[in-house]
Amino acid sequence: MGSPALVLENAQLTLSGNAGNVNILKGISLNVERAQTLGLVGPSGSGKSSLLMLMGGLEAATGGKITALGQDFSSMNEDALARFRRSHMGIVFQSFHLIPTMTALENVATPLELAGDRDAFDKAEAELAAVGLAERMHHYPAQMSGGEQQRVALARAAAPRPEILLADEPTGNLDEATGTAIIDLLFDLRDRYGSTLVLVTHAADLAARCDRVVQLRDGMLV
Repeated sequence: MGSPALVLENAQLTLSGNAGNVNILKGISLNVERAQTLGLVGPSGSGKSSLLMLMGGLEAATGGKITALGQDFSSMNEDALARFRRSHMGIVFQSFHLIPTMTALENVATPLELAGDRDAFDKAEAELAAVGLAERMHHYPAQMSGGEQQRVALARAAAPRPEILLADEPTGNLDEATGTAIIDLLFDLRDRYGSTLVLVTHAADLAARCDRVVQLRDGMLV
C-alpha cells in the first residue's frame, strides 16, 4: 500500500486577529490513504475549509505536522510548496478562480506550461473534452455559465494527473442538477487517475458517496 497520501499529526491552526488569537484547528490527527475518497463534513465555521487549506499547503500549520506523499510541508518554503502542488495536487474551489482574461483552454494549459509541459495545450484540450467542453474551449469565463466555469476548473485541476484532488464545496455556487453533474465528473476524474480525493461538503448525499467521512466541530474531529 505504501505510505498514506496525507498524514496530519496534531495539526493546529491559530490565526491572530484584532480580538487576539483565534484557534481555528485544535489538534487534528488524520491519515488519508492513497486512492481513498474522504468527505469532510460539519457546520459552517467548524474548520473544514481551513483543514483543506492545510492539506494543500495553502495555509501553514501553526502546530503539529503535515505530510503529503511522504513530503513534510514544514521543510518546504513557499516556492517548493507551489512546485509540489503543481506536480502532485489538483484543487477545486467553490468560486471557480479562473483568470478572466484567458480562454478556457488557456486557463487549463497555463499551469501545465508553468510546470514545463511541452504538451500543455494538447493535454488541456483533452481534459476540456473530457468534461464536455470541446465546443467551449475558446470562450472566456464571462461567456460561460457557472457550471461550465466549474467544469473548466475541474479540467485545470485534473490536467496534471494529480495524485491528490482537493475540492472545497465544489457545488456550492451551482444549482442542484448542475452540481450533481460536477460531482459525477469529479468522481470520474478520481477513478480515471486513481487520485486521492478530499471533499468538503455540506450535502449528506454527497458525503455518502465517499469511502470515509469525518466530521469537524469547533476545530476538532468529532
